[in-house]
Formats: sequence, C-alpha cells, structure tokens
Amino acid sequence: MKIICIGRNYADHARELHDGAELPKEPLFFLKPDSALLRNNDPFYIPSFSNDVHYECELVVKINRLAKCVEPRFASRCYDEVGLGIDFTARDIQREAIAKGLPWERAKAFDHSAALSPEFVSLSELGGDVQRLDFQLEVNGELRQQASTSEMLFKVDEIISYVSQYMTLKIGDLLFTGTPAGVAAVRQGDNLRATLCGRELLNFDIR
Repeated sequence: MKIICIGRNYADHARELHDGAELPKEPLFFLKPDSALLRNNDPFYIPSFSNDVHYECELVVKINRLAKCVEPRFASRCYDEVGLGIDFTARDIQREAIAKGLPWERAKAFDHSAALSPEFVSLSELGGDVQRLDFQLEVNGELRQQASTSEMLFKVDEIISYVSQYMTLKIGDLLFTGTPAGVAAVRQGDNLRATLCGRELLNFDIR
C-alpha cells in the first residue's frame, strides 16, 4: 500500500504559500510510506525536529483495483469510496529543502504525517460525483479550511490517469487529492475536526 499525495491542487492554497511558483500545468505528486499513517483518530504528536508543522485537510480516494496506464474516461472504475485525511507538513523543513533544490521527504513522509479517517464513505451515498463534494476543517471549533472538490485544478480522474502512467496503482492505495487555502501551524492542545458533506470523519487532538 502506498500513499500518493497531490500538491498545489487548489489555486488559492498554491497562492497562499507565497513562494513565487506558478500554478502547475500537470499534477504534482509525491509519496508517503505506510508508516506515515495515523489511524483511528489517534492523537498527533508534534515531532521534535520541526517548529512549524502545518495541517492540510484533503479528500482521500481509496483505490479498489489494479490499474496501469488508465485513460481518464475509465478512471472512475478505480474507486468507489472516499474519506478525509490530514497531510501534516513540516513547513520549515520543506522551505529549506525547496530553497536548496532538495526533495521534500523529510518534511512530508515522517511517521504519522498522514492522518486518515477511520471511516470511508461510499461515493453513491454522497451523490455519486466525486467532483461535487464539500469538506471542511475546524481547529478548536473555528473554521479554518472549506472547499468543494469542484475547485480542484486537476480532477480525480485526471490524477489517477496521470499517476498510473508512472506507477501501477494497487488495491488499497490512498490518493490524497490536495488541500485548499487556510493551512497553518498546529500547537499542542489543538483539536482538529473535519467533515465531509456534513459527516464528521476526523476528530483528534494535537500533543
């Protein structure tokens, strides 16, 4: 099982990074190992090596079949359930890596950096259209992130087709589809609560 994460897939988030980069012309993806998973709404412990860990709430698509070189028109056959996740990012380490032209793994792939909702919801229960889903994140009861998947720069089926040109997708692989604007650092004592179409899927504490 692998965790495939899409970067800069919401224009407003790409702009809020203030790093001068242009909006991507094709999906930007990176990987996290399975050791990055944080399950069951367990608490997230801020790692000692970063002073600026940010939350990034994202729709997560679970792959349900083996897929290689999938055409976009067939990509919807590769999933039927969605959930929510938090892509935790050591922003200070990421900025340093970008400035030096180095990979991001230390900033993105550390243990428990991919919080995953305990529950995945059948897409049919949510209306059947993965590009018409609303999700939001509250921190300590305050709304911080809110988006519709219709705002994605690259749609889910486009992403699956693109990624599958480079690597085979397998049953159980997780696709983190990108985060909207509103990211910020977490602090000890924070509570993160995320909902998908009004349904609570994530609710856990920062320690």
